[in-house]
Amino acid sequence: MKSINLGIEFRDSKLPVNGIKAHQMNVILGFLIGCIILLSSGCRTLPSQPPSDAVATTIFTEPLLASAQTIPANDFNILGRISIQDKNQSFSGSFRWQHMAASDEILLFTPLGQAVAEITKDLEGVRLITSKLEAFYAPDAESLTEEILGWRLPLNGLQYWIQGTHLPLTAAEKDLDRKDQIINIRQDGWHIHYASFTSSQLNSLALPRIINLFYDNLRIRLVIDNWKVE
Repeated sequence: MKSINLGIEFRDSKLPVNGIKAHQMNVILGFLIGCIILLSSGCRTLPSQPPSDAVATTIFTEPLLASAQTIPANDFNILGRISIQDKNQSFSGSFRWQHMAASDEILLFTPLGQAVAEITKDLEGVRLITSKLEAFYAPDAESLTEEILGWRLPLNGLQYWIQGTHLPLTAAEKDLDRKDQIINIRQDGWHIHYASFTSSQLNSLALPRIINLFYDNLRIRLVIDNWKVE
């Protein structure tokens, strides 16, 4: 901590002696109060207890081979906002995602509601239609979105991650807090951080609301405004 020079200089004054003493006492008292404020504000940077979302347990999961095909992600229909940033570009807007066992449909919009892209996936592969109505096809969404949009969308894993669980097909690491709520998932080169959850209601679990995904220099932030799980 740097030393503090208050630069207080007492000049000749016509105040009575008692007034001078009272003035000096007020200055000293103010100095002590100021020190207490400085010390207390500095202590706030060193919490005595770890934050409530501190990692309490890390679980390592192995891939489930044959049985993984029998654990599909739950069907859902969600509305939300998305922002993407990497070293070359940034984008923000909204999205609608309808996921079913055999298909996915994702619509991306600008903040003004203009269509950016439609991404559909079924048993035949992935199709991406741009705002210019140009159609592109590929076996997987991650390579297709990287080629056409400039950033990769990990659809195979995201259908699980967005519900707070890991993709069963590959190995994963999961961090849980003291209440066994998911904090992070690390899988297939992605780091998924759960920043916020919806309020749990009767007979329903809390679902992720704010999710940050990291892959090299790419960051994707999802904010789910409306959840509908089938």
